[in-house]
Amino acid sequence: MLLSSLGISIANVALPTLAQVFNASFQEVQWIVLAYLLAITTLIVSVGRLGDITGRRQLLLAGLFLFTTASVLCGVAPTLWLLIAARAAQGLGAAIMMALTMAFVGETVPKARTGSAMGLLGTMSAIGTALGPSLGGLLIAGAGWRAIFLVNVPLGLLAFVLAYRYLPADRRGPKTDRAGFDIVGTLLLALALGAYALAMTIGRGSFGPLNIALLVAAVFGAGFFVLVEARVASPLIRLGAFRNAMLSASLATSALVATVMMATLVVGPFYLSRALGLDAALVGIVMSVGPLVAALTGVPAGRIADRFGAGRITIIGLIAIAAGCFILSMMPAISGIPGYIAPIAVITSGYALFQTANNAAVMSDIRPDQRGVVSGLLNLSRNLGLITGASAMGAVFAFASEAIDIATARAEAVAAGMRITFAVAAILIVVALAIAVGSRALTARPSLPGVS
Repeated sequence: MLLSSLGISIANVALPTLAQVFNASFQEVQWIVLAYLLAITTLIVSVGRLGDITGRRQLLLAGLFLFTTASVLCGVAPTLWLLIAARAAQGLGAAIMMALTMAFVGETVPKARTGSAMGLLGTMSAIGTALGPSLGGLLIAGAGWRAIFLVNVPLGLLAFVLAYRYLPADRRGPKTDRAGFDIVGTLLLALALGAYALAMTIGRGSFGPLNIALLVAAVFGAGFFVLVEARVASPLIRLGAFRNAMLSASLATSALVATVMMATLVVGPFYLSRALGLDAALVGIVMSVGPLVAALTGVPAGRIADRFGAGRITIIGLIAIAAGCFILSMMPAISGIPGYIAPIAVITSGYALFQTANNAAVMSDIRPDQRGVVSGLLNLSRNLGLITGASAMGAVFAFASEAIDIATARAEAVAAGMRITFAVAAILIVVALAIAVGSRALTARPSLPGVS
């Protein structure tokens, strides 16, 4: 979990350097990040399902090997496009690691401690996110850009040895009992998700004809996927699973919360630099507060979820996120850095509570042969929320600031844009809260039944 999140955050800081090294435009070097994210987004459900069928330990070891090998290829890539191809392979390895790590929690951890385990995974993900920019900056300054990829090699080898040594062997049933792998569904889902992710990310904030065409392609791809899944003998995703109120609500709330969390990353740097007048170094320090709070609260959040119940803690976490967003939507710029950090700390601690409890509620009672695909769905809902948030919340911020170029907007306009953006974010969280409360009311049983 640490490696896959570090792989996302450490590359962002290198984009200006890589643009110079390869004499490339920003639109070209951003594919170093996009290739990794697209591979994770399009394939995470499929690799989760593949792990359910073929064995999770074996596939996780293959994912770790692929991630480590691809890191070497990234570090020695002589051209930009070979680097992008290696990053896509690295993203496939990361997708396997993310999906199957969560699935292993349900298999290896007692149900009474599922929350604690999920909290620890959340902490490691937050550490990877927070560590990336600072570690990447140090490595680029000291050893050059190739070091930000090669640093994954010893970490990947260590993870491989630990997984090989300690993870339980796969349980193998008779061949006649094993489900087939839905290749057509996998391709359709990957194409639909890829089209959606591209529609939301290309164009640097503008939404032109190409974005619209990709969005239409994503809708048609999703429609064909649903038709195929309703007819095949061994579907990638059993559509009947979404009749389960708790699972559907968990996926929907996870996507909404991730959309809002992305707003803190999109809006924060502009507000801190333009409205508060901070230099780049101080912006980086203030922006690291959120991931640091999430890292510190992850494990305690898991223990709280184990003690008081995941459903109850999910709702408390959503209330905390909504409260932090409402505070930010009313915070005047004269409150300065403390006025920004305090509500951000409330939001991120609420996020740690929500994410840990939401994942624990789903994974603790899921059927063993569905853990991989459901883990993939949880990760997918989060990724789609992040992608949507980067585009949609960025558009809200630009519109609310009434500026053609947000980088040169007046301080007052940026501050007003921040307040309106987080007012919208608070409304989204209230919607998520209504979904969570409604699903609890519909679910009379105390635990999640297996997905059928």
